[in-house]
Amino acid sequence: MDTILITYGTRPFAQRLGKLLSAAFVCHYASSEPFPEILLKGNYRKIPTGANPTFAHELLKLALDEGYQYILPLGRSELQPLHEARILLEEYGISLLLPEELEAYMLIENPPTELEIRVLHKGRDLVTGGKLVDESFSGATLLSDAGDEPALCIV
Repeated sequence: MDTILITYGTRPFAQRLGKLLSAAFVCHYASSEPFPEILLKGNYRKIPTGANPTFAHELLKLALDEGYQYILPLGRSELQPLHEARILLEEYGISLLLPEELEAYMLIENPPTELEIRVLHKGRDLVTGGKLVDESFSGATLLSDAGDEPALCIV
């Protein structure tokens, strides 16, 4: 089973995504926010903030050390640095779950629990395998009523 790293892992939205993905992935969580040290013995890892100039390289190192195949960034400050490091991550076999063009999609912060969230990689649902949108979209999403317009969900 592949392993996925979800950032902002102590937040309810990240936990909700982890529960959704747990049928298909081993879920690990990372956060730059303070959390109890005891969680480090489990599936939690400390990471620097997205504003840190070494953020993308630290996440790459962590992914290589821990064997993560996917990274799902949920923090607004993490999006651009990781987007810029996409090619580097992919060279090491790590799939970044972000759209190819960040600016093309609306951001939705902390979507309500009653809405159906999906996590996509290149347009395919990571849980069901169904193709939902074009291949340029990856990430946590809410689809429009018509089902063809994804919005990127973050914490």
